[in-house]
Amino acid sequence: MTADRSPDGSTGPGDGFAPDERLFPPEAFAFYAGLGADNSREWWQAHRSDYERFVRMPLERLAAVAGERYGPAKVFRPNRDVRFSADKSPYKLNGAMTAGRVGGVYVSISVEGLHAGGGLYEPSREQLQRAREAIAADGPAAAALAEIVRSIEHDGLELAGPFLKTAPRGFDREHPRIRLLRLTHFAGLATLPPEATMADLDRVWHAVEPLLGWVGTHAEPAV
Repeated sequence: MTADRSPDGSTGPGDGFAPDERLFPPEAFAFYAGLGADNSREWWQAHRSDYERFVRMPLERLAAVAGERYGPAKVFRPNRDVRFSADKSPYKLNGAMTAGRVGGVYVSISVEGLHAGGGLYEPSREQLQRAREAIAADGPAAAALAEIVRSIEHDGLELAGPFLKTAPRGFDREHPRIRLLRLTHFAGLATLPPEATMADLDRVWHAVEPLLGWVGTHAEPAV
């Protein structure tokens, strides 16, 4: 996807959030409710200032915070790519930002609320193979991932799906870590309420930091 950048090429400097500060105001969710009812260019142009103030500005602030912690950050464009879609609705019904190098953290907003998490989503074939080889081997890497997954799920996050229905090709379907071998993404996900604060988001991002470290070590080639 293409990042929505400011005229100077950045995603917007923003300022940090206080721990108890709400991430998005109620107007942001009202904006997506309205867009869901009338996803047209005319409606968007009439409410563009609401998007800029209540959605894009908080996303840019979050991108600035996450970029300092995790690496390059971007805010995704609100426009849909409709070239190959039967649905020609011009605008996405959610806004999102992500930050990181190998994998990363993200947060998205829609009328339903917030989704947040992090890890390696949609890994390349080579990244998947390296990660699976580390999982299949009897070594500290596999034990570390198993402990990371236990911790993530204990913190209330879910692993990103879908899972393979059986073992990936070349791996034993009876392997003791078959659940980890069946992963197609290495990411933890959480749903947050509309009134979520920076402290709530910090808890999610903190929970996935060990997973980011694991994929950076075991899914990427050695330098």
